[in-house]
Formats: sequence, C-alpha cells, structure tokens
Amino acid sequence: MTMHIPDQTGRTVIITGGSSGIGKATAAALAAKGARVILAVRDQTRGRAAAAEIGGLTESRPLDLGSLTSVREFARTMDGPIDHLINNAGSMTDTLRHTADGFESQFGVNHLGHFALTNLLLSRITRRVITVSSTNYRSAHIDFADLQWQRRPYRPFGAYGQTKLANLLFTRELQRRLIRAGSPILATAAHPGWAATGFTMTTGRRILDRTLALGTRLLAQSPEGGARPTLLATVGDVPGASFSGPSRFGVRGPAALEELSGEALDDDIAQKLWEVSELLTHIEFPRLGGRPDPAEQ
Repeated sequence: MTMHIPDQTGRTVIITGGSSGIGKATAAALAAKGARVILAVRDQTRGRAAAAEIGGLTESRPLDLGSLTSVREFARTMDGPIDHLINNAGSMTDTLRHTADGFESQFGVNHLGHFALTNLLLSRITRRVITVSSTNYRSAHIDFADLQWQRRPYRPFGAYGQTKLANLLFTRELQRRLIRAGSPILATAAHPGWAATGFTMTTGRRILDRTLALGTRLLAQSPEGGARPTLLATVGDVPGASFSGPSRFGVRGPAALEELSGEALDDDIAQKLWEVSELLTHIEFPRLGGRPDPAEQ
C-alpha cells in the first residue's frame, strides 16, 4: 500500500472522517511514510482509538461537518502550514434530516461542510485539496430550485448523488479560482470504486439495498484498495481538477485517472454552485498571497 508513496516526513495532512474505512486506510498509508496526520472526526473516542492504532505522528481533533460553528472552530485551532487537505468524510441517511444549520444533512455534510472547511484553511494549504466523490455523480443533477429537498419527495440515493456531483463541481471551480489567483495548490478528486468500508448505501428501495449489501460482501475490495485512488490524487503525478478511481471498470484494482462526464464538466454550473455555497455558508474564497479574490477581478 505504501510502496509507491514518496517520503512524507515533515508534511501535515488533514483527513476528514479518518477514523474508519477509506479515510483510516489513507491516513495509515501516509503516516507510515512519515506524515503528521490529523484525523478530523466527530467522534473523538473513535478518532483517538484510530490514531493510536495507526501510530506515528497521528492525532485526532474534533470536527462536525454538520455544524458550521464546529468547522470554524476546527479551522481556528489549526496553525502552521497544511500540505494536504483530504475531504474524505461522507454521510448518507434514509430519511430527510437536517444539520445544525438547517441544511439537508447529506448536502450539508458532504458538500457545504467541506466547502467551508476548505476555504477557511486554504490560506495555510501548500500542496493539494483532495475531495472524495463517487461514480453516483453520473446520474445526478444539481437542482438549484430545491437544493434542500423542501419540495421534492426525498430520495436518499438522489440526495447522495447530488452531493457527489457537487464534490466534483467544487473541485473544478476551486481549481479554476486557484489558477486565477496564481496559486500552485492543486484541487483533485477521487472515488473508491466498490469498497467494503462499513458505509451503508441507502436507495430507499429495500430489495435494491439488500442486493447492494450482498454485492458488497461478495465483490467489494478492502478499505486499503479503496484508498488507492485517494492516495493517487494526493501524492501522484496528476493534474488539477483530475478524477482518480479504480482502473478495473471503475470498481476495483489499481488507481488511475478517469474521464469525467456530463454535468460534472459544466463550468457554469460549477460557478453557480460555488456562489450559492458562499451565500449559504457565509464563507468566501480567501485572498491568497496578497492577490485579489478572482471573483473580484
């Protein structure tokens, strides 16, 4: 797992949701190469246990992506340079729920929480922002008229897909803004394929959910296998706004770059989503290196 990862001694990595699954496997691989790894997790009991198991320079700090207050507090307590921010945490619920700030919970945690965290930390990030998405983006659509599922019948899988598409659009627009600001930081994205991580997919259809669960038991790769695309996006020779995933039909196997499709390539939608996200979180793209915000140019 760590064979092709260059030495990470002296580098600091933040991983959201790093106490289990793909996040934990990613953290372990980077820590084994000497990185200081900060597990940004809501449950500190699990976070501290994972940090102790991973060893090296690994620590756990509290972060609830469903609370912008928590996101701000986490960012406030961070000091010094951050080499890589890995937006790995994900949430899926089978019923309509809301975050502390009143957002539909999947959209609030999977997209808005990471959007806020990234922008609050961006002035201290030196290398890459990596956001973990999913191939479920392909069947999704950003419904700007009803982002919070206030009028539509709630569909768990549809809500999840919208957030995974949002992750990719966020990465695309972030890279565009970084380039315009003259920043060397890269924004990249990845997906794990089909991995057995303990993360439960809920479609809202009982028979399909059971089929997915059976398929996971029989066909899914390990969390370590699922972490390979994230690691490629973090330390591999990849361009900005790239998308890494398993090379075998996008399901499992060695990591490789994938081509995006559909709405994930729409720059107008990416820019609009960014602007809406700024309005919802009251957090904007920061000034980097004394240059003006690209949105003001």
